[in-house]
Amino acid sequence: MSTENTETFAFTAENQEAAKAILAKYPEGREASATMPLLTLAQRQNDNWLPRAAMDVVADMVGLPSIRVYEVATFYTMYNLEPVGKNYVQVCTNISCLIKGADDVFKVCKNKLGIENGETTEDGQFTLLEVECLGACVNAPMMQINDDYYEDLDPASTEKILDALARGETPKAGPQGDRVGCQPAGGLTTLLGEG
Repeated sequence: MSTENTETFAFTAENQEAAKAILAKYPEGREASATMPLLTLAQRQNDNWLPRAAMDVVADMVGLPSIRVYEVATFYTMYNLEPVGKNYVQVCTNISCLIKGADDVFKVCKNKLGIENGETTEDGQFTLLEVECLGACVNAPMMQINDDYYEDLDPASTEKILDALARGETPKAGPQGDRVGCQPAGGLTTLLGEG
């Protein structure tokens, strides 16, 4: 976990260009609409968490009082206001995932990582969090690790993903079985031919 950049923050040259491109999408006088994408950019640059200094930079860029940006960052759960592990593991335990075995997936994560909900491993490699719906109900149960969704999980596939991440590998994201995207398990059954 990085605890650097807590007192000061500046976008890298590359991210400064990305920030300019984000701001250019909004009409003059509507720069405040860029708050969320700029917070996301700042969080990605800062090891997946937002120190106050980063929020202050965003506030200056969009012409808002800092408190307004703090309100956004504290309202939305996708913004982390404390350092998190390199692999930010969010396990959905909402109804669709729960029915399909999310409790077992979460138990595997806790046991494999040796941490509880909301904790980070001592080596800073993993943070585990139980979350509400992540919007992939059709492929339940699922978890999000950083920007990747891992779907159609069971205890064995969950353990395999965590092991790969621990080795520094990038496991295949998406459905972990034979499913293609969010098609029905077993493949399409209708709309098979052209028109």
